[in-house]
Amino acid sequence: MLVAFSVAPLGAGESVAEAVADAVAVVRESGLPNRTSAMFTEIEGEWEEVMDVVRRATDAVGRHGHRVSLVLKADIRPGHVGELDAKVERLERAIAERG
Repeated sequence: MLVAFSVAPLGAGESVAEAVADAVAVVRESGLPNRTSAMFTEIEGEWEEVMDVVRRATDAVGRHGHRVSLVLKADIRPGHVGELDAKVERLERAIAERG
């Protein structure tokens, strides 16, 4: 299972960098394969472990404000692992084949 999520506090002021850093720390400490970009964090694992990490990351952000915004997208494909990198590799191959 791949999950891309974005979590941010509401009511915490203009910058949310510290709150997001707390969430990303939870993800990285989980030991699950992950990647963070400017707008989303992606994580890969089994349903229960991924959702537990998302919940804990959301809780960490919640300590920075009175409300939390969570956006989550999941790719649920049983029997497939390593897709965090494999999906990107397939895309890059397809683009290269066009050239």
